[in-house]
Amino acid sequence: MVSNHGGRQLDHSSGSFEVLGEICDAVGDKAEVILDGGVRRGTDIIKALALGANACMIGRAYLYGLGAGGEAGVDRALELLGSEVRRNMALLGLTSVEEIDSSCLRMCE
Repeated sequence: MVSNHGGRQLDHSSGSFEVLGEICDAVGDKAEVILDGGVRRGTDIIKALALGANACMIGRAYLYGLGAGGEAGVDRALELLGSEVRRNMALLGLTSVEEIDSSCLRMCE
Protein backbone atom coordinates (compact mmCIF):
# COMPACT_ATOMS: atom_id res chain seq x y z
CA MET A 1 0.00 0.00 0.00
CA VAL A 2 1.49 3.31 -1.08
CA SER A 3 -0.09 5.97 1.12
CA ASN A 4 0.89 9.22 2.72
CA HIS A 5 -1.94 9.17 5.26
CA GLY A 6 -0.53 10.42 8.52
CA GLY A 7 2.44 11.99 6.76
CA ARG A 8 0.37 14.42 4.77
CA GLN A 9 0.40 16.91 7.65
CA LEU A 10 4.18 17.22 7.47
CA ASP A 11 5.59 20.07 5.44
CA HIS A 12 7.29 18.92 2.24
CA SER A 13 6.32 15.26 2.56
CA SER A 14 5.96 13.43 -0.73
CA GLY A 15 2.56 12.60 -2.14
CA SER A 16 1.66 9.04 -3.09
CA PHE A 17 1.83 9.75 -6.82
CA GLU A 18 5.26 11.36 -6.48
CA VAL A 19 6.86 8.19 -5.09
CA LEU A 20 4.70 5.53 -6.75
CA GLY A 21 6.94 4.84 -9.75
CA GLU A 22 10.05 4.58 -7.60
CA ILE A 23 8.33 2.17 -5.21
CA CYS A 24 6.95 0.04 -8.04
CA ASP A 25 10.43 -0.16 -9.57
CA ALA A 26 11.92 -1.23 -6.23
CA VAL A 27 9.23 -3.84 -5.52
CA GLY A 28 9.12 -5.28 -9.03
CA ASP A 29 6.91 -8.33 -9.17
CA LYS A 30 7.57 -9.34 -5.55
CA ALA A 31 4.31 -7.83 -4.28
CA GLU A 32 1.10 -6.19 -5.42
CA VAL A 33 1.26 -2.39 -5.20
CA ILE A 34 -1.91 -0.47 -4.37
CA LEU A 35 -2.06 3.32 -4.52
CA ASP A 36 -3.98 5.00 -1.71
CA GLY A 37 -4.54 8.71 -1.97
CA GLY A 38 -4.99 11.27 -4.69
CA VAL A 39 -7.40 9.41 -6.96
CA ARG A 40 -10.15 11.84 -7.99
CA ARG A 41 -10.84 10.94 -11.63
CA GLY A 42 -10.36 8.23 -14.21
CA THR A 43 -7.12 9.75 -15.48
CA ASP A 44 -5.67 9.36 -11.98
CA ILE A 45 -6.39 5.63 -12.19
CA ILE A 46 -4.68 5.41 -15.58
CA LYS A 47 -1.71 7.37 -14.26
CA ALA A 48 -1.36 5.06 -11.24
CA LEU A 49 -1.46 1.96 -13.46
CA ALA A 50 1.02 3.55 -15.88
CA LEU A 51 3.40 4.18 -12.98
CA GLY A 52 3.21 0.51 -12.00
CA ALA A 53 0.40 0.17 -9.46
CA ASN A 54 -1.72 -2.96 -9.62
CA ALA A 55 -4.79 -1.22 -8.16
CA CYS A 56 -6.06 2.03 -6.61
CA MET A 57 -8.07 2.91 -3.55
CA ILE A 58 -10.88 5.41 -4.19
CA GLY A 59 -11.94 6.35 -0.68
CA ARG A 60 -12.89 9.97 -1.27
CA ALA A 61 -14.95 9.29 -4.42
CA TYR A 62 -16.74 6.47 -2.59
CA LEU A 63 -17.46 8.66 0.43
CA TYR A 64 -18.68 11.60 -1.65
CA GLY A 65 -21.06 9.28 -3.49
CA LEU A 66 -22.24 7.75 -0.23
CA GLY A 67 -22.85 11.15 1.33
CA ALA A 68 -24.67 12.49 -1.70
CA GLY A 69 -26.90 9.54 -2.48
CA GLY A 70 -26.32 6.53 -0.28
CA GLU A 71 -25.79 3.25 -2.10
CA ALA A 72 -27.05 4.73 -5.38
CA GLY A 73 -24.52 7.55 -4.99
CA VAL A 74 -21.68 5.05 -4.57
CA ASP A 75 -22.87 3.19 -7.65
CA ARG A 76 -22.91 6.47 -9.58
CA ALA A 77 -19.41 7.44 -8.39
CA LEU A 78 -18.10 4.05 -9.57
CA GLU A 79 -19.91 4.44 -12.91
CA LEU A 80 -18.33 7.86 -13.42
CA LEU A 81 -14.82 6.62 -12.65
CA GLY A 82 -15.30 3.62 -14.94
CA SER A 83 -16.59 5.72 -17.82
CA GLU A 84 -13.72 8.19 -17.39
CA VAL A 85 -11.18 5.35 -17.50
CA ARG A 86 -12.77 3.83 -20.61
CA ARG A 87 -13.05 7.19 -22.40
CA ASN A 88 -9.46 8.18 -21.68
CA MET A 89 -8.17 4.75 -22.64
CA ALA A 90 -9.95 5.18 -25.97
CA LEU A 91 -8.36 8.61 -26.39
CA LEU A 92 -4.98 6.95 -25.78
CA GLY A 93 -5.77 4.26 -28.34
CA LEU A 94 -5.92 1.50 -25.73
CA THR A 95 -8.39 -1.38 -25.78
CA SER A 96 -7.46 -3.14 -22.52
CA VAL A 97 -6.15 -2.20 -19.09
CA GLU A 98 -3.14 -4.45 -19.70
CA GLU A 99 -1.98 -1.99 -22.37
CA ILE A 100 -1.56 0.82 -19.84
CA ASP A 101 2.14 1.43 -19.25
CA SER A 102 4.61 4.26 -18.83
CA SER A 103 4.22 5.23 -22.50
CA CYS A 104 0.85 6.69 -21.47
CA LEU A 105 2.59 9.34 -19.41
CA ARG A 106 4.07 12.58 -20.56
CA MET A 107 6.81 13.55 -18.22
CA CYS A 108 7.42 17.29 -17.86
CA GLU A 109 10.68 18.65 -16.57
